[in-house]
Amino acid sequence: MFENLSERLERSFKILKGEGKITEINVAETLKDVRRALLDADVNYKVAKQFTDTVKQKAMGMNVLTAIKPSQLMVKIVHDELTELMGGKAVGMNLENRPAVILMSGLQGSGKTTFTGKLAKMLKDRQHKKPLLVACDVYRPAAIEQLKVVAETVGVDVYTEDGNKNVVEIAQHAIRKAKTEDYNVVIVDTAGRLAVDEEMMNEISNLKQAINPDETLFVVDSMTGQDAVNTAKEFNDRLDFDGVVLTKLDGDTRGGAALSIRTVVTKPIKFVGTGEKMDAIDVFHPERMADRILGMGDVVSLVERAQMQFDEKQAKELEKKIRKNKFDFNDFMSQIQQIKKMGNIKDLASMIPGVSKALKDVDIDDNAFKGIEAIINSMTPKERQNPDIINQSRKLRIARGSGTKLEDVNRLLKQFDQTRKMMKMVSGMDRGRMAQMAAAMKQMKGGALPK
Repeated sequence: MFENLSERLERSFKILKGEGKITEINVAETLKDVRRALLDADVNYKVAKQFTDTVKQKAMGMNVLTAIKPSQLMVKIVHDELTELMGGKAVGMNLENRPAVILMSGLQGSGKTTFTGKLAKMLKDRQHKKPLLVACDVYRPAAIEQLKVVAETVGVDVYTEDGNKNVVEIAQHAIRKAKTEDYNVVIVDTAGRLAVDEEMMNEISNLKQAINPDETLFVVDSMTGQDAVNTAKEFNDRLDFDGVVLTKLDGDTRGGAALSIRTVVTKPIKFVGTGEKMDAIDVFHPERMADRILGMGDVVSLVERAQMQFDEKQAKELEKKIRKNKFDFNDFMSQIQQIKKMGNIKDLASMIPGVSKALKDVDIDDNAFKGIEAIINSMTPKERQNPDIINQSRKLRIARGSGTKLEDVNRLLKQFDQTRKMMKMVSGMDRGRMAQMAAAMKQMKGGALPK
C-alpha cells in the first residue's frame, strides 16, 4: 500500500537536500515532483494542485531554523497537509441509540458483505456489542447464504426473510426484533448497485428514509482509484452518507482514493479493510496514514493490534515462566499464533519506522511460520515442554516428521535457546540495572536520552 507514492515523495524531497534555505525556485521544483507523484498515485488532479499550492504557500511563509534542514521542514509541511487532506482526525460512529442502525451501501463487488461481517466482529470483540446482521440483498444469487456464512464465521446472528423482496419491510422487522431481543446494533447489508441504476438507487434512498439509520456507510474498493471517488460523489448526492469505508487497501493500490475522497465528497473515511481475514479492519487515522505514506511507520497501530491479540492474564503467566526459565515450545507456538492473528506480516513490518523502505523489494511470505510450526508439531508433548531433552536421534525423528532437514531443526533449537536466554535476562532486570543500562547507552550515544 502506497509503496510507489512513498518512494516518489522521498525522491522529491531529495531535491532540497544540501540546500541551505528554502527558496521559491527549489520549492517549485520539489512540489512539481510531488504533484507528479500524487497524480501517478491516481489522486484527483484538482486535489493534487490544491494540495501543492497550499504546501508552497506554507513553505514560503516559514523561516528555516538553524537546527532544521529545508528538506526536513518540507517533509513536516507535507505530512501536516496530507493529514488534513485525509480528514485531520479519526471520526467515530454514532452508536448511542438502542439499537443503533447502520446502513451499508456500495457497488457490486466492493466487498460490502464481507465488510459487514468485519464490522460486526469488531463491534462485538472491541466494544462488546451484540450485533444483528440483516440480509437486504434480495437480488444476487446466494447473497443471503453468503451473509449467513459470514455471520457464522464471526459468531453473530443474521435476520432473513425467505421469499420477501421488500427490503423496507425486512429491515423494519429486523429492527423490531432487535428491540425485543436486546440486540444493540443492527447492520443492514444491501444489494450492490450502480449509481446509474435509477430503480436501485430509489430503493436504497427509500430504505434509508424508512429506517432512518444512525450511520450510512459507503463501501468502495480502493483499487478502483479515481472511479471510486467519482462513484462516491454520485452516491453521496443521492444518499448523503455519513462516512466511507475503503476496502482492499492491502492490495496493489496506488492510494489515490484515500487521498482524494475526503476532499471530493467532504465525508470522512471511517474504516479501512486491510486483508481477507475477518479481523482485518482498522479505524482510519489520517495522521497515522500520513506517517506511513512518508515512510515514518505506524507504531501506534502496531501496538493497538498487539494489544487486541495478547491477553493480559496470559502475558503475566508467561512472564512468570520466563523468570523461572520455563519458557517452552508450547509458549513459543502460542506467540506465533498471536502474531499471525495481527495481520499480514509485511504490512505489520511496514508499521515499524524505516522498515517499509528496507522491505520494498523483499517478498515476505505469510506462510513463513509454516516450517517452524511443522517442526514444533513433530515434537512430542514432553519435548515441547522440555526442549533440553532433544538429542541427536530426536532431532532426526523431528526432521523426518516435519519434512525438513536436520540443519533446520538445529537452527530453530539454537534460535529458541538464544531467545529464551535473552527473555530471561530482560525479565530479570530490576529498575537499577535498567537505569545503569540507560546510562551506558547515553554515554555511547554521547547525548541526552529523553526522560
